[in-house]
Amino acid sequence: MSERRYNRVVVKLSGRAFAGDDPIGIDSDALAHVAGEILSLQQLGVEVAAVVGGGNIFRGNVADDWNIERAEADNIGMLGTVINGLLLRGVLHAHGLEDVRVLTAVPITSMAEPYIRLRALGHLERKKIVILACGIGQPYVTTDYPAVQRAVELRADAVLVAKDGVDGVYDADPRTDPDASRYTSVDYNGVLERGLKVMDQGAIILARDHGMPLHVFDFKRSGAMTALCRGENIGTEVAAGVATATA
Repeated sequence: MSERRYNRVVVKLSGRAFAGDDPIGIDSDALAHVAGEILSLQQLGVEVAAVVGGGNIFRGNVADDWNIERAEADNIGMLGTVINGLLLRGVLHAHGLEDVRVLTAVPITSMAEPYIRLRALGHLERKKIVILACGIGQPYVTTDYPAVQRAVELRADAVLVAKDGVDGVYDADPRTDPDASRYTSVDYNGVLERGLKVMDQGAIILARDHGMPLHVFDFKRSGAMTALCRGENIGTEVAAGVATATA
């Protein structure tokens, strides 16, 4: 077994990870890529829990477009995370992996297990892949905060924050500013003080208060998660006591 930096991680997957090059929908090649990256982590010996988003199906922040309340829209979005979670389980099974469990914060017992912290811990300790859907089961919360919360609850070593088309945290939007610089490392307070677009502010504060390292990386880069867990410094590390540095 290869030497590794982390033994247990939470992977934060946005709905875009399931959509491929499109903003919405589900792409079979994108799903195969997600499954392959998770399988590579398991083969490295890393215990994996994945918090899945549902923005490729429905986003709560489009409530006004549909003339519905935000709480209702967020509930619909939570159901989208269940769809993605079940799809991911199915694709992992198709890749030959049987030990995959989908746990939902909103009970849907005919399709998935209810999220119970000790149950999730037991699955991880038995080397099962755990897929976490429905966030924390409440509206007005993106999957950023649940990703950090579940990482703390499940005694993970770090959160791997998958981004679509961005290879880390920048001091400006690299898609519009050619002079934008990528941070290789920055501490939590630096993120908050600079207003950097990493995760929701509440998620950063929770990570800071519990010393949970965050690694922000481009999910389309094959092998990125295994490289991070082996100790390579790719993307941007957000952690306590790290020096602020740019590439």
